[in-house]
Amino acid sequence: MPILLKTSILAFSALLPVINPLGSALLFLGMVGKVPRRVFRSLARRVALSTVLFLLIIELAGSGLLAFFEISLPVVQLAGGLVLAAMGWQLLNGKDEKNTDADESSAVVNNGEALEPKIFYPLTFPLTAGPGCIAVAITLSAHASRHSPVDNVLAHFGIAIAIVAIGLAVLFCYAYAPQITRRVPPKTMEGILRVIAFVVVCIGVQIARNGLEAMLKGVA
Repeated sequence: MPILLKTSILAFSALLPVINPLGSALLFLGMVGKVPRRVFRSLARRVALSTVLFLLIIELAGSGLLAFFEISLPVVQLAGGLVLAAMGWQLLNGKDEKNTDADESSAVVNNGEALEPKIFYPLTFPLTAGPGCIAVAITLSAHASRHSPVDNVLAHFGIAIAIVAIGLAVLFCYAYAPQITRRVPPKTMEGILRVIAFVVVCIGVQIARNGLEAMLKGVA
């Protein structure tokens, strides 16, 4: 089944650099903060699962939802890019938490209760699977639907396999982010997080620019 293998490789290659599990893991670590290993890995599993389900839904129904609400892909890029840029800007200018604040909320954080509402937003969207992923998933879905009925099913199944593989990569990088960064001094890690946050701002602005440019071309 060459169509299955070809589509899986194509989808994985297209989604991997957009999601960037290792870079996103550092942002994930910065947003979650210091929590017990049990809570951290539980969050990693839930975010990875949420990412897989989110991308599968977008791949299967994204183009239909956009058509139903009469929303164009450039509009998604523009709005999503602005959201991503805003999130990166917030991380870039975030101040270190005071020890008193950490002490007051330690019981809540240790149980992961304060992070429960953040599983989907912002930890899954737009931190892990941002507007760029939505655009890529919808494009892959549209491309897969151009084949014959049997090849169409195989192509979509291949995309689903690639999404699951991406989810496993996210799970591994997120779950072991503390171990990856353990030997890095805190100040150096803070600097790395700020640099990555700046890159996220730039990516968001670029995605928004692409959407705006496509919208202007459509008007012209």
